[in-house]
Amino acid sequence: MKILALRGENLASIQYPFALDFSQGPLGDSGLFAITGKTGAGKSTLLDAICLALYDKIPRFQSNKKHDADIGLGDPATRVKANDVRSILSRGKGEGYAEVDFLAHDGSRWRAHWSVRRARGKADGRIQASEHWLQNLTTDQRIAGKKQEVLSEIERLVGLSYEQFRRAVMLPQGDFAAFLKASADDRAALLERMTGTEIYSRLSQMAHERAREEKTRWISSPNSLGILTYSVMTKSNNCTKRNKRVSSRFKRSNGN
Repeated sequence: MKILALRGENLASIQYPFALDFSQGPLGDSGLFAITGKTGAGKSTLLDAICLALYDKIPRFQSNKKHDADIGLGDPATRVKANDVRSILSRGKGEGYAEVDFLAHDGSRWRAHWSVRRARGKADGRIQASEHWLQNLTTDQRIAGKKQEVLSEIERLVGLSYEQFRRAVMLPQGDFAAFLKASADDRAALLERMTGTEIYSRLSQMAHERAREEKTRWISSPNSLGILTYSVMTKSNNCTKRNKRVSSRFKRSNGN
């Protein structure tokens, strides 16, 4: 998966339209670059926009009761919880969006779009449900049904779940140890998907399952016990004959 472009408007401190093209120009020619700026300039917001467009989630917006304070003034109906990703909409703005163009692991090109608005597009309107859709940039096919359907398709195309993406690609500030603190099984699964070696785990599981089935089939076979008994008796007879030959040779060597 490769991010090709990022666009958005009215997200937190970035209260204007912005567009970044990572596929060409200075950013496209650079293998490595840094996002710099003063505190509050919107550096983290750019990363938030990527996560929003792809997964409808933001790492620094934790969904728990410790972060459920209301944000907003005036009518309580116009307020939004602090742990609600819709609270990223810039104050005093009626609508905003985040959009990412990306190259899927199968080589296809897609656009993931997330948007939120207040009623009537007014800053004092009630916050509306966010919208999330996915579009194939080659065929113009658009997936805009239930959110879970869109998210499932994005996960399939990206090759990573949100948690895997958060730990391996978009580590939030102060959470660099998230990957290192993950369990051995979680790290193994993540690294396999990132490197494309999960097929070997599946082959190993299939081989183990096939061996178990063959063993069960052999044990349950009516002839298996007879074959085993014959094999043991044959080996026993061979050992007896071999011992007799050794004993006979020993006697001859001693002149008996």
